[in-house]
Amino acid sequence: MKKTGFVLLIALLSAVLAIAGYRLLDNRQEKRYYTEEASNIRFVNNKTNPNGTVATPDFVRSAALVSPAVVHIKTSYANGSTGARNPLEDFFGSPQSSGPIQASGSGVLIAPDGYIVTNNHVIENASEVEVILPDKRSFKAKLVGRDPSTDLALVKVEGKNLPIVTLGNSDEVQVGEWVLAVGYPLSLNSTVTAGIVSAKGRSIGILDQPSRENYGKGSQVPAGSAIESFIQTDAAINPGNSGGALVNISGQLIGINAAIASQTGSYAGYGFAIPINLVKKIVSDFRKYGEVRRGYLGVSFPAPIVEDQILKEQGIIPASVKGVYITGVLPGSGAATAGLKAGDIIQSINGVPVTSSAEFSERIARQQPGDKVALTYLRGKKTGNVNVTLQGEEATKVANNSNSVGKGSHSKLGAAFAPLPSEIKQRYRLRSGVVVTELVKDGFFDLAGVPLGTIITSVNGRPVNTPQDLDKAIESTSTRMVRIDGMTPDGTGFVLNFPLGA
Repeated sequence: MKKTGFVLLIALLSAVLAIAGYRLLDNRQEKRYYTEEASNIRFVNNKTNPNGTVATPDFVRSAALVSPAVVHIKTSYANGSTGARNPLEDFFGSPQSSGPIQASGSGVLIAPDGYIVTNNHVIENASEVEVILPDKRSFKAKLVGRDPSTDLALVKVEGKNLPIVTLGNSDEVQVGEWVLAVGYPLSLNSTVTAGIVSAKGRSIGILDQPSRENYGKGSQVPAGSAIESFIQTDAAINPGNSGGALVNISGQLIGINAAIASQTGSYAGYGFAIPINLVKKIVSDFRKYGEVRRGYLGVSFPAPIVEDQILKEQGIIPASVKGVYITGVLPGSGAATAGLKAGDIIQSINGVPVTSSAEFSERIARQQPGDKVALTYLRGKKTGNVNVTLQGEEATKVANNSNSVGKGSHSKLGAAFAPLPSEIKQRYRLRSGVVVTELVKDGFFDLAGVPLGTIITSVNGRPVNTPQDLDKAIESTSTRMVRIDGMTPDGTGFVLNFPLGA
């Protein structure tokens, strides 16, 4: 009996120890799992403090470094000549007041002697530009240079030892990193907002809109631009932020805020900044020459909006193109001399891979006439390497005029045109138009699927009635983007944007 009780006691103790050991092991496993998860979370969120907690980005230090050098720009326009059209004028006519109109934006001091970079649309057509620093000092500014195709401008005030923002490197910017936007939104005092970089190399077509009526005075976006390779951010940007600073967590300038994507004209989640590496080149040209001197490669490629369509029509799967698909090469250009051909896919420039036409355009736009660029391209299944000497704008025009495909700037479209007969105009109630009478094989219109008989009514908002009108409209653009409005033979209206090339 005693033996039986002893055995039961041993069995009971064994059961208790087994349960306790299982629970202890289970707790340890749960704790280890939690620790590993926490460790992963800390790693994803970058730096940790010595006590193991997640470090908070030092927005205070960055804001303190940058804010003194981001200025408020106030502009005045004599007789209301802002260059923008008020949509209410369509219904009620133009205002009769001849008094001056005022607007505002932002700017960034980049040199102690008073050089300030801002957007072209902030100061365009202004009769007077006033710069106000955060410490309330006020200066009259003079224009050094402006460039509608990049929406950049440089102004100067007379001052010494002014605060500046240190220039960073936009090529090193990564999606997901913290950024600050600093400026004067809605005419408020200096304002700082925080967010992350949500995309790079973004082309949104916002600079190509022919109408600027959706933007408040002082923050209009100019019509047309071939160079859109924006840094996209979710840091809050509103009208008035234009020309302000986008900086990284170290307080280095990585972009100039330029535009917002919005249905209302106010912040709706996305803002766009011009990369500082492009800004550096444009500003350098302004200071040296008072204008931008850009090197051209002499190739054309699809605008992002029609790129996939054109590739599919060529039997190419868009996902298989790792680079920029070339639709045409200008005879006599640097690209033609180097042996590039339509159908080549440019994969890198100066050793840096390019994955979009927006990124490619921006990198070419950083170059000067006479610069040599090293390109890697894919032709069929073979990879080639070539060095190309970029030409200036005048040389590019000469090459274009000697184009064997046809005379005039409209030859870039890869088509021949004739005036639209008056009876056709009456039938479709058109006031202007030319008709496509011939298509060049593998030309832009051919690749874009534009059929014979298509009617072009306007180019960049200008009515066209002859091939000469087409030439004038294309040549008069202050940018490298062309907007075509027209109608297909079945009566369907369309709008087509395409870059003149890099």
